Amino acid sequence: MKHCGTQELTTERLVLRRLSIDDSEVMYNNWARDKQVTKYLRWNAHRSWGETAETLNEWEKHYNDPKFYQWGITDKHSEVLMGTISLCPAPMLKTGWHLNTERLGAPWEVGYALGRKWWNKGYMTEALCAVRDYWFDTVGADWLAAVHANENIASAAVLEKAGFVYDHDVTDRKFDGTPVPCRAYHLLKEEL
Repeated sequence: MKHCGTQELTTERLVLRRLSIDDSEVMYNNWARDKQVTKYLRWNAHRSWGETAETLNEWEKHYNDPKFYQWGITDKHSEVLMGTISLCPAPMLKTGWHLNTERLGAPWEVGYALGRKWWNKGYMTEALCAVRDYWFDTVGADWLAAVHANENIASAAVLEKAGFVYDHDVTDRKFDGTPVPCRAYHLLKEEL
């Protein structure tokens, strides 16, 4: 793999771009404070605009790292920021893959959040397909992992539309340690 970091990606309707602290208010208002959006995520809804600003400040510090992948999802025409999508090394507790991970390498996992206003319009699948293609074609990775809470059937649909295949059940954890029953998926470059 040749890590290339967060580069701008475009699709038919979207621009995936780096985020900055200037995006704090919009991110907070459009999804970070929404408990329905964060219900199945590892992090809880932000309690204040300042919490969102702290998150974005940390992300900004890492954009020079070629192994840091964090995009804001924006509407190509209106430039409205509607969500985020990221790639990161999967936590070591996620074992049990029905793949030869020794040959393929350690898992990297995709994660995403989208404001409710933009649900059920295909935006997340479109963003995920752009990141998937970037991961395989530009970075040169052989596989990608994803995990969603069992109850999050919308996330399952997004993953399956992007070509991911169910692999196994796993118990994931929120950042506060709360266990969450999940389903793990994989996508192999060679199967696209």
